[in-house]
Amino acid sequence: MYLWLFQHLPGPLWLRILLSAALLAGALFLLAEFVFPWLADLTHLTDSTVG
Repeated sequence: MYLWLFQHLPGPLWLRILLSAALLAGALFLLAEFVFPWLADLTHLTDSTVG
């Protein structure tokens, strides 16, 4: 999948590497901003059972 994506990005090698890094940073930002907080509300991993 990553090879297919890398081969279909436009431009020379340095531009494809830069675009790949930007896509990875964007995906990580979206996960940290939206997915992980939503998932933390669904799982109660920080709840303590010791009183």
